Amino acid sequence: MLMKTIPLHLPAEALHPQATACLSCEVRGNALFGVLDEHALGRVHAHIASQEALGDQAIYTAGRPGSAVYTVRRGIVRFERFTEGGARRIVRLAGPGDLIGQEALLGRPYAEEAVACTTVHLCRIPAALVMQMSHLEAQLYGALLVRWQKALEHAEDWVTDLTTGLARRRLLKLLGRIAGFEPTSDLIWLPRREEIGAMLDMSMETASRLVSGLKREGVLELMPPSHARMHRGRWRQALEEMDTY
Repeated sequence: MLMKTIPLHLPAEALHPQATACLSCEVRGNALFGVLDEHALGRVHAHIASQEALGDQAIYTAGRPGSAVYTVRRGIVRFERFTEGGARRIVRLAGPGDLIGQEALLGRPYAEEAVACTTVHLCRIPAALVMQMSHLEAQLYGALLVRWQKALEHAEDWVTDLTTGLARRRLLKLLGRIAGFEPTSDLIWLPRREEIGAMLDMSMETASRLVSGLKREGVLELMPPSHARMHRGRWRQALEEMDTY
């Protein structure tokens, strides 16, 4: 599938507001276009759009032709698939600095539905622009390969850590993954019980029982409707105890 060529304008003396925002972005060091210098950003600024999605709002849907990739600036995104029997499965999460929608770079439809778990701030980048710039900027091509590898490793880790083994350990590993999106805060997004079930392949009743147990142990302090305060020391101790089984 051939992608259209996007006109790249030489930057003016004063940077466009979008290019300035990219240079000062909080996830610039981890984002795909973080490898571009001021001059290169000035050439692509007009084609990058800031976007916001509220909790439970779809960012893109499975089967839709992919035309853009997205960099997550803030918030958490979940990816959903449905089995032949209609059961929902949440197959991975993404957070700040992650690139999502890579299928669009191959001219393929999106494989999963991407849904905001929290309020999510993104940068929408046309797939054609990424491919075009990857031919012009060698560093960008390398950064793109790194992100493909990262996505593969995340998918493999998800299968290893979250779909096999004892249910309690799977939940603790999930909480650690979520907490990793906010490493400097004890306040984390806590999925609904049915979402935990869809992530960890367990019943909603089992998920509810396990969350209640962690609350009693002081690992979690529930903060309805969708957050919890996680005591990282107690979480680490609980996980270490599970790993000795």
